[in-house]
Amino acid sequence: MGQQTVPVKLLLLGANGQVGWELQRSLAPLGEVVACTREQADLSRPESLRALVDAHAPQAIINAAAYTAVDKAEDDEATARLVNAEAVRVLADCANATGAVFVHYSTDYVFDGTYELGYEEDAETGPLSAYGRTKLAGEREITASGCLGYIFRTSWVYAARGGNFAKTMLRLASERDELNVVADQYGAPTSAELIADVTAQVVARALDDRNFARRTSGIYHLAAGGHTTWHGFARFVIQHANALGYETRLSAEEIRPITTAEFPVPARRPAYSLFNTDKLCSTFGLMLPRWQLHAERMMVEYLNK
Repeated sequence: MGQQTVPVKLLLLGANGQVGWELQRSLAPLGEVVACTREQADLSRPESLRALVDAHAPQAIINAAAYTAVDKAEDDEATARLVNAEAVRVLADCANATGAVFVHYSTDYVFDGTYELGYEEDAETGPLSAYGRTKLAGEREITASGCLGYIFRTSWVYAARGGNFAKTMLRLASERDELNVVADQYGAPTSAELIADVTAQVVARALDDRNFARRTSGIYHLAAGGHTTWHGFARFVIQHANALGYETRLSAEEIRPITTAEFPVPARRPAYSLFNTDKLCSTFGLMLPRWQLHAERMMVEYLNK
């Protein structure tokens, strides 16, 4: 009789979110995925997470849960820090104690958004908002823990499931006779599908080769190729929706570009959310497609439901 293989168990937090939902699919071939929603894993009660990890003894912990209400965080930074930093510290400590691979997602909001050429991982941080500060604090907790941790900074996330900019634009263009969208903030719309697929490849490599995991543990920028503005993304969404037969009151050409100053919100946003992804691609042998590829796929999926 050959030696029996111990089944791999992966603990996924935030399973009902945009990225978490896609992770349930992408991680499934790697082993048993214990998919936890907020009901099973409440990051606003950080210490409760230790019992969860102990109960399942996973080989990998993937944290797709976060406090993401960017504007609300300006008046509720304590809760945002509890979820985005304190709970992350507990999970990272658990991963370090058990030897589990830890995956966590961060954001372009850790930067001040003044660099136009694409931030590298070691660029100086400078968050402009409470949300950005708490996400940066979470990153630092992971690094300080010493765990085998992968931090994927990403930006402008969207999916067919959940609330996001693309779906909001579809709704507003169907309801309104006028629509103004910010045209001086730049980024790469990045699909939850792409984030989940890259995550699964990295986790598979890390679980298969612990030495590789030790060598490659750290921060990576994960975003689709190319870039646009929020205004450009809105026009793209409406153009493709119309091409697929989805009728809107406004055409793409009628969406008016405005400046950030003309659309005041409580939390300041980075003007340039552009990432250099060379480190991710070279380390794991990946090629990240241009943002339009997954955006088109999402439109077909969402509008054909």
